[in-house]
Amino acid sequence: MIVMRQQDETAFETIILGEPASKANSRRSVLIHGKPRFIKSKKALEYEKAFIAQCPIINPLIEGDVFINVTIYYRTRRQDLDPALIYDLLQGRAYTNDRQVKGFLCLHALDSENPRALIKVFPMEGISVESV
Repeated sequence: MIVMRQQDETAFETIILGEPASKANSRRSVLIHGKPRFIKSKKALEYEKAFIAQCPIINPLIEGDVFINVTIYYRTRRQDLDPALIYDLLQGRAYTNDRQVKGFLCLHALDSENPRALIKVFPMEGISVESV
């Protein structure tokens, strides 16, 4: 069992309404000027737009390594648990770059009436992780 101890308060916390697209499934192939291109799926584009409208921006952004705790409430069990799009969208809102993510806890939950993501971002220096 892994125990996470938080020494400081959460640096960033928000709730984003809606169901994120799986990053692995968030691309579609289209022809642009006769050439195949991969662009974001309609669901990914809609979630990105909703995320940007709902997500606050902290100032200053977290500069160092971060730990993220995300609970994604999906409508059904069909969805794959994939927080990668969320990590990308947090760039410029909670931290500078998603390469700063050095640890995460991500949980799949169900709420058919109110899909959403509960997001908490902590600086790594405020986190202690132990195996017990």
